[in-house]
Amino acid sequence: MRWEALFADLEAQLEAEARQEVLAAVPDLVRAERSQVRLADRLRGAVGGALRVSVCGGHAWEGRLVEAAPEWLLLEPVARRRVLVPVAALRTVSGLPDRVAPPPGRVAARLGWGPALRALARDRAPVHLVLDDAREEGAGLRGVLDAVGADHVDVRPVEGDLGSGRGAAAARLTVPLARVVAVGSAA
Repeated sequence: MRWEALFADLEAQLEAEARQEVLAAVPDLVRAERSQVRLADRLRGAVGGALRVSVCGGHAWEGRLVEAAPEWLLLEPVARRRVLVPVAALRTVSGLPDRVAPPPGRVAARLGWGPALRALARDRAPVHLVLDDAREEGAGLRGVLDAVGADHVDVRPVEGDLGSGRGAAAARLTVPLARVVAVGSAA
């Protein structure tokens, strides 16, 4: 009987040591897991919530996060106005919860910055391009996206009616995508 108590006590000590080792490892495991989380995954986990984002050039928007993809987010700062922001242009994001969305599906993972802009070009949607050096509110380029290349976008500035014809080729401006920090609905 005495040996049984001795073995039971030894077993309890070993179990306590094992629990302590697991508890000691938890913070390291949490840090290791957190190090694998991408900003885009947290942004997807925040869809529907309110965020404030700032981009290069000092521009900032606050509103409901409508959608998020690996390379961009769509924010609704004002009803029926939207701004498409490349994740690469973000300086800060406030209001972002710790919640993380599961990895995107195969189709969602391919929704890059270029395909989003090509959809706007296909729809001939009037837009306001905010460039990284546009310092004032409202500064930037207003027009219609004519074509989107691998690393640039052709914009046709349109005076007056943004839905009017294509105009002369000389009026078209080409902008490197790296300079575009947001694309908003045109006013």
